[in-house]
Amino acid sequence: MPRYAQLVMGPAGSGKSTYCATMVQHCEALNRSVQVVNLDPAAEHFNYSVMADIRELIEVDDVMEDDSLRFGPNGGLVFCMEYFANNFDWLESCLGHVEDDYILFDCPGKSLLFTGSHSSSSLFSSLLQFISGILAALSAMISLEIPQVNIMTKMDLLSKKAKKEIEKFLDPDMYSLLDDSASGLRSKKFKKLTKAICGLIDDYSMVRFLPYDQSDEESMNIVLQHIDFAIQYGEDLEFKEPKEHEDDSSAMFDEYFQGRQNE
Repeated sequence: MPRYAQLVMGPAGSGKSTYCATMVQHCEALNRSVQVVNLDPAAEHFNYSVMADIRELIEVDDVMEDDSLRFGPNGGLVFCMEYFANNFDWLESCLGHVEDDYILFDCPGKSLLFTGSHSSSSLFSSLLQFISGILAALSAMISLEIPQVNIMTKMDLLSKKAKKEIEKFLDPDMYSLLDDSASGLRSKKFKKLTKAICGLIDDYSMVRFLPYDQSDEESMNIVLQHIDFAIQYGEDLEFKEPKEHEDDSSAMFDEYFQGRQNE
């Protein structure tokens, strides 16, 4: 059976390392072997063991302290990733040739490394930042050309009211969201531009989000099931489509949210 992998990407503070740690624990409970590779040369600590750590190859602090380079944090991170790309054989030797591997790659928290654009760590504090997050996801999807599952992390930190409010962002109707926030767009030209971008997002309908609550087993199962389906994990086994694939996409996460509200 071939190797399978998840590239865990997102802005700084979005919960990538926490996702990796909790997903490893969840898979262990399912008797599935999952390994983690740290690709963040600026990482300070993480709550999981790694099979490979890019900091053994290069660290951001070392690059920033090099007088001949004179890089700041962002430039240092870009340099580290370029150095990593030029020394890819290091990763190949770390991974070895073990079969049936399922690997989580914990990527740096700089979206510009994968999308060419910066996105804030607080993606959903306003409509415009939410649109920016969707465009970043679309850009990564187009640039990387690999199966992609978008996850809304840290759901366990939200109140019941906030979870109800955030449902509309999971499979967003962009025109409806724009109408709700139209009063906050003072410039007519800016409003027209925002409407055009919303139309682009809505026409393609390629971005939707799965809620990830590390305190809820069902939420973690749903996310893992969708990822397995996207990458066709265990394609030689009898595989079922995620049960959330229904005709009515608006009911996609009703079971999850109703269960959380009844607690």
